[in-house]
Amino acid sequence: HLEKAGHGRRVRNFSGDIKDSECYTILLSQIAPADSGVDRSPLQESDLNKRADRMLQQADKIGCRAFVRPADVTKGNAKLNLAFVANLFNMYPALEPSEEGLPDFDLGDFDETREEKTFRNWMNSLGVTPFVNNLYSDLSDGHVLLELMNKIKPGIVDWNKVNKPPYKLGGQMKKIENCNYVVDLCRELKFSTVGIGGQDINSGNKTLTLAVTWQMMRAYTIKLLETLAGGGKTINDADIVDWANRTLADGSKSSSIQSFKDPSIATSLPVIDIVDCIRPGLIDYEQVNDASTDEDKLLNAKYAISMSRKCGARIYALAEDLVEVKPKMVLTVFACLMARSLQKA
Repeated sequence: HLEKAGHGRRVRNFSGDIKDSECYTILLSQIAPADSGVDRSPLQESDLNKRADRMLQQADKIGCRAFVRPADVTKGNAKLNLAFVANLFNMYPALEPSEEGLPDFDLGDFDETREEKTFRNWMNSLGVTPFVNNLYSDLSDGHVLLELMNKIKPGIVDWNKVNKPPYKLGGQMKKIENCNYVVDLCRELKFSTVGIGGQDINSGNKTLTLAVTWQMMRAYTIKLLETLAGGGKTINDADIVDWANRTLADGSKSSSIQSFKDPSIATSLPVIDIVDCIRPGLIDYEQVNDASTDEDKLLNAKYAISMSRKCGARIYALAEDLVEVKPKMVLTVFACLMARSLQKA
């Protein structure tokens, strides 16, 4: 990508070669969708720490601000920078696929599930502080979750009740109090909280933390749709399915879905067709196959996710979520496409 951009430098390691953020800035501008707003403005900053921060802000525009903080870049933390680039490759390879397709880059020791990665990318895209590198340890004091609550329903958090860092004497108890407050607000928003307590979030209970974060992401996405739709109408799953089928029918497409568990979603054709309806001509149907094999399904799914992002939808799900028809993640794909369609209306 650096060569394609006409840039004279090449990266030979993930330590010294990337400390000044120059190659990262060029790379991001090459791989980002044309309408994402990513540019090379960080290069105008001479202070390397500030430049790294501005570069990561550009990465955030395409949902790829993950694994590294500005200091990790300027100090040349090789392991974290490798993970950052691997994530860029998985999300936006921007390469011509071979017959075998583009392989996922192995993140090895980071051992992060797709679901965890999706939730973390969503949180960071909303600008939470601190930046979430680990879905469990970085949520353990409840502060990020309270920020998210306030984005779902502005004003719901009484910040006078929140214990703020740095936590000194009795710090662990203060963190648990924050997490208990998170659970109380979840109940206020009618989330399912059976068996969930603040201690579970604080201790990093994976199953229960994922249950809370999923409900938050879904609530935020639905709230966004309701705001864009206007009229005070409550939007539910059936409304999103109806929108998808109306859009497909209006675009004279043969595909349709019955629910977010519809087996046809494994082919990614409904998603691809909706993208073509939202932005006619964007899809090159010569790159779309009949999804007769698992490999073909994955190729279609990667193309569907890539083109969804290119049309301006903020997609957090991954290609495998479509192939495996993961209902929760599939919902977010169609919801984000619906939001993009409403933004254009």
